[in-house]
Amino acid sequence: MPLIDWFCALLVIVVWGVNFIAIKFGLVDFPPLLLGALRFMAVVFPAIFFIKRPNISFKLLLVYGLTISFGQFAFLFTSLAVGMPAGVASLLLQVQAFFTVLIAALVQHEKVRPHNLLAIGISMLGLFIINTNANTGHPIPVLGLVFIFLAALSWATGNIVIKQAKNVNMLSLVVWGGTIPIIPFLLSSWIFEGGDLIVSSLQSTTFTGIAAIMYLAYGATLVGYVLWGRLLAKHPVGLIAPLTLLVPVVGLLSASWILEEKLSALQWLGGAVVMLGLVVNIFGPKLRKLIALH
Repeated sequence: MPLIDWFCALLVIVVWGVNFIAIKFGLVDFPPLLLGALRFMAVVFPAIFFIKRPNISFKLLLVYGLTISFGQFAFLFTSLAVGMPAGVASLLLQVQAFFTVLIAALVQHEKVRPHNLLAIGISMLGLFIINTNANTGHPIPVLGLVFIFLAALSWATGNIVIKQAKNVNMLSLVVWGGTIPIIPFLLSSWIFEGGDLIVSSLQSTTFTGIAAIMYLAYGATLVGYVLWGRLLAKHPVGLIAPLTLLVPVVGLLSASWILEEKLSALQWLGGAVVMLGLVVNIFGPKLRKLIALH
């Protein structure tokens, strides 16, 4: 892979890893559901006037928008708002890979391989270790865990939509798919967060809050997805997809440095075990071949 493509891959990994820090900063100014609405309003406008609609059915676009765009970020933002550490969230969100395998087995009748089950078992052990805490490190709220797993499930459901869409232009899908969650986000914000909080948040917005929205919309969403889509189009998936394993590494380190989230040694061990499960899930077939050769 050319050096410029490695640079683009590294840029995406850093942008997506730091994304969780930007969410935490955005939540200082805005409640989570309002922040989601503002993010996608910035994604859609004015880009929608210059980008052609994706060549997929409205049904697929609707499901994509309600899962990856609305469900994933509504639950992710809320998880962080109720106290989930940003670094741990960046790691646990990656369990979407396991949910994707299971949903594909149910919906598309794809076979679940032994290494998938092994990977899920390893990661479950890691999650147990993280949640043990031993009264040290950064506390992991139970409600935050529930929301982060719902976010991962929403992402995984959207992955199945992308697989069914086939060769869709990702930039077009992200922008047009971003039109779907705006109204659900605004309605949910009005119902659960209240009109008074919406008005007061908008009136007291700081530069940090605006910068967080810009980063989430243009950095993490548009730049990240465009570069990632181009890398996937130019190179084998087997080369590009595993690079996402570095996203939670950046997330954990940046959260420790910028937000001073101090995890215990036991929590770091749990994170490493979850990462091991993700590695087994991606590289399982290759590992089996290597073992068979020896």
